[in-house]
Amino acid sequence: MSSNLLKLLDDTEPVTNADEEIFLIYTALNQKPLDLTGPDGFRGLGHVDSRKDTLSIRFELAAPSKSASSSGAVESKLASRSRKGKSVRKARAEESPHVIEIELAQDKTALRSRKGDTGSVLWRASIAFAQVILQQHHFPPSNPLVDKDMLRESHILELGAGTGLLSIALSACAKSYTATDIAPLLPLIRKNVALNFSGWTQNTKPPEGLPGSNVFVEELDWETLLSLPPTGRSRYYPKPPELNAKWDLVLIVDCIYHPSLLPALVETIETVSTAGKTWALVVVELRQEDVVREFLEIWMNKGTWRLFRVDGLLDLPYVVWACQKYA
Repeated sequence: MSSNLLKLLDDTEPVTNADEEIFLIYTALNQKPLDLTGPDGFRGLGHVDSRKDTLSIRFELAAPSKSASSSGAVESKLASRSRKGKSVRKARAEESPHVIEIELAQDKTALRSRKGDTGSVLWRASIAFAQVILQQHHFPPSNPLVDKDMLRESHILELGAGTGLLSIALSACAKSYTATDIAPLLPLIRKNVALNFSGWTQNTKPPEGLPGSNVFVEELDWETLLSLPPTGRSRYYPKPPELNAKWDLVLIVDCIYHPSLLPALVETIETVSTAGKTWALVVVELRQEDVVREFLEIWMNKGTWRLFRVDGLLDLPYVVWACQKYA
């Protein structure tokens, strides 16, 4: 797979200083008024609604609206065609939104009873990220972040998959999608995949080519990986289902929250990635400034990655970094 899977704008500059990057993004955050109330009446750390056992997630994807300057011409053409007996219904049908609906179970008991468990409920960052990637995939803009054709042939690895929403939403866009997390969360991910893909159970999958047949759920505990000697780590983490393939894209969505996990997370990203091939997309909801700074410092000190901030993909309080391993 080509290293051009992610298409950054020509004027995108690399992030070279963690302190400067933190200053820029948190200054922008502090200047932007934000709605701090979530659907459950609290924003909290960013979960959707931790009171519910099941959530219904709906993605509405629609063709971008025409600019005001071109709308008149379009309307004129449609009027002309209607006078010839060609109804505008066809044009309206083409503009109808494409809807993706996902049923998602949560384990709200685990959130309260299992120490350090944050993956058992859905977080808003995952919905925001899925929405924009799906929108660009179904209605590609002139400058999409991800090359649609290359993504179709790519193997995706997600770290800290939580409820598994992204594996359900994005797997149809890729060759394979492997959702990973700590062992106690795997039953929840598998349950949600099975809820949304007919023929997918804890032990079986749909036939090849059917929806969900390319979804894999595997254990990957960052702290376990870090505890292993470097020579033994490659035997621990999951590999793409294709023989001799390497990961094309590693997703880390809303996993930057606990400072004690940062060294293990960075080491995991480093270990599963291949120089000159693997891209990593890191989506962060800006919470504690010192934690985000520490993450950037640890990662940049590796000296093996080029980091770029992807402006305009998601609104604050989210920040996206696209990163490629080069050594």
